Amino acid sequence: MAEFSVFTKPWSKLPTAELIRVVNGLGFGAIEFPLRDGSQVSPDEAEGKLPGFVRELGDAGITIDSVASSPIERVFAACAECGIPLIRVMFSPPPLAEFVGEEAAYLKTLDSYIPLCERYGVKVGLQMHCGRGASTTADMMRVVSKFDAEHIGAIWDAAHSGLAGEECEQAIDTAWSHLCLVNFKNAYYKLEGRGMDRAAIFRPHFCAGADGQCPWPRAAAHLAKKGYSGTWCMPAEYDGVSREDELLYLERDYRWLRELVEGGHGR
Repeated sequence: MAEFSVFTKPWSKLPTAELIRVVNGLGFGAIEFPLRDGSQVSPDEAEGKLPGFVRELGDAGITIDSVASSPIERVFAACAECGIPLIRVMFSPPPLAEFVGEEAAYLKTLDSYIPLCERYGVKVGLQMHCGRGASTTADMMRVVSKFDAEHIGAIWDAAHSGLAGEECEQAIDTAWSHLCLVNFKNAYYKLEGRGMDRAAIFRPHFCAGADGQCPWPRAAAHLAKKGYSGTWCMPAEYDGVSREDELLYLERDYRWLRELVEGGHGR
């Protein structure tokens, strides 16, 4: 049976008991946890607090399949102790920096994680993201493909792939050799106004799964065809909606994605 997780960033300020109530109420048995400052556990607290946090979640039937965090040694060590296999990262160079040089420097950064991956048995996954950095699947793979998939993986994101104008089947094929996680959210470009030079300004708008630029039914079908067996993570990202409506959107999208993955007919 497919494994589904939800990224708990929207609820990172909640007490653990309340977070558990939200996740259980949505019906998820796994999460991606934002192991970041300001969350229930920070990177500096990882070795001391993460094991207890994981036990508390486990008592409620919830596992952590991945963390979004800084890949520093204490995070690797805590993930290894807690049985968390993946640390998600992104490549986000400064806006005005020379890109090729920044990419070369980032390759060295990823290479520095390899000894930690080997020591602790934890993988680092690079996620594509619109804007500067790995903004397309091909950009992501220019970096990731230089490493052994055992240590450095690729995280394909439906929303950001759609924003990049990619054909989802081609993008998934491109990432396949290193694919370790898929994110299912969706988005489209929305006209926000015009600049001083009268040029149109478009911004990504994160929306319901059925309303964005990536066709979820095609993406889910192609992943199934290729035999994807990893986690399907739902980042719960929606622009312009209340926290209450955010949960309603997520419940609807989760139900639809499960239908697509488990053999239903979508909407």
